[in-house]
Amino acid sequence: MFPVEAFERTIAKFVVIAEAIELPFHLTGGSISSAYGEPRLTQDIDFVVSPDVAKRRIEDLIQQFASSDFLFTETVVRQAVETGDLFQLLDKSESLKLDIYPRELIPGELQRSVQMELFEGVMLPVVCQTDAALSKLIWIDKGSQRSRRDLRGIFRNCDSPQQSHIRQRATQMNLLALLEEVLSEPDEIR
Repeated sequence: MFPVEAFERTIAKFVVIAEAIELPFHLTGGSISSAYGEPRLTQDIDFVVSPDVAKRRIEDLIQQFASSDFLFTETVVRQAVETGDLFQLLDKSESLKLDIYPRELIPGELQRSVQMELFEGVMLPVVCQTDAALSKLIWIDKGSQRSRRDLRGIFRNCDSPQQSHIRQRATQMNLLALLEEVLSEPDEIR
């Protein structure tokens, strides 16, 4: 398990790069699921970045990565930004992996980011709670078992209007039956 300080240092390195090229981003994934639901171990850090800005500023992005502590493969980054697929960065000094998604899984999610204090005195943009739940639902639909418990934890910590919004969006995405199935599952193995 990595110390919290390692996560903070690695995130700070990415934030410096994103801010240098004015690349909108927010944190998502397991670390944010823990903030909204139940704490769990995570071995990587997930970011969503603006696909439009990433495409427009690809040369600057590559240049920033090249002069940073991150290991990356330039051709993979270029292709991922072009197609909206995941690319990864490895922080050489902390040995932490970043998963960078140059696309919005939930349309408009970057505009709904919220500021959260993830480390003492450090406010960062994170995926909003309802979008976090909906993205977990999409990952469950793609086969993620870990996301099932994450979704239940996030959903339980939503207020009534947020839960209604999640159900409404799940209906629009033809995933309401899956949502109800996951919500009815026990957290503990029987």
